[in-house]
Amino acid sequence: MDPDLILIVGLVLGVFSIPSILSAFSEGHAPRVAAFTIIAGGAMVVWAVQENPGGYALTDIPNVFVEVIARYLT
Repeated sequence: MDPDLILIVGLVLGVFSIPSILSAFSEGHAPRVAAFTIIAGGAMVVWAVQENPGGYALTDIPNVFVEVIARYLT
C-alpha cells in the first residue's frame, strides 16, 4: 500500500478524533473510541514514516496531501 496514502489517512484520523476527545471529556465519559482512533492514526503515521525511505519533513506534508488527493481523484 502507498505510504503517502497511509500517512494522510493517519493524520486525518488523528485530527478528527480531537473533537471526539473534547466531547467525551466535557460530558464526563471516557474517550474510548477517540483513544482507539488516535492509536490507529498514530500507528498509521509511524508505519508510513518507516516505509518511506527518506522519511517525511513537516514541510513535505502539505505537498504529500495534495499529491494523494490529486492521485486518487484524477
